[in-house]
Amino acid sequence: MAYKITDECISCGACEAECPVSCISAGDAIYAIDADTCIDCGNCANVCPVGAPQAE
Repeated sequence: MAYKITDECISCGACEAECPVSCISAGDAIYAIDADTCIDCGNCANVCPVGAPQAE
């Protein structure tokens, strides 16, 4: 199961830097995770200050 970034995202970019497979990118309003590339490691959720990345 891949992670998904919820609307709580504040676009700080902390998650993007922690992703080992570079599947996180800046979207129009919030960051987005490419579900096909995500390896479900949880690094993004561990560094997010607002808990926006959630396991689907």
